[in-house]
Amino acid sequence: MNIRLATPADIPAILALEHACPSAAHWSEKQYRNLFRNEMIESFSNRVVLLAEETSEEPSATPGQTQPALLAFLVAHRLDSEWELENIAVSPAARRRGLATTLIQELFRRARENNGNSIFLEVRESNQLAQVLYEKLGFAKSGLRKGYYQSPSEDAITYRRPL
Repeated sequence: MNIRLATPADIPAILALEHACPSAAHWSEKQYRNLFRNEMIESFSNRVVLLAEETSEEPSATPGQTQPALLAFLVAHRLDSEWELENIAVSPAARRRGLATTLIQELFRRARENNGNSIFLEVRESNQLAQVLYEKLGFAKSGLRKGYYQSPSEDAITYRRPL
């Protein structure tokens, strides 16, 4: 498995993975393209998109090389010294392998390197598995946002973790 920063070329794979994950936040292609505006990813200035990929055994267009398979991704946004975990998705076929934990821990590392002092997020009230994961990683419940999610309408639980 390889963890790396995403590039605009990864957007089709990110969209495909997102659509396979009903609990992920669903963004438009334009929203993902805007993440890469002004090469923000390269400088880690305001946003980061991290990918977890696995090299498959499938042949690529170049003989002797393999094609990476996108297993998971994470999107985070820096707001001064705080970071918001905006979206995270793990392929249904790759769940229960620690990918979300690995991506979030990489976000912790990168945020600390960039003088971050905390990370916050929202999660659907019904997403018990995600809540267990966040609590295991040291996040604590910090509030409730009534009617935050649509389709279906649902409250969001907010979490925060100091770095």
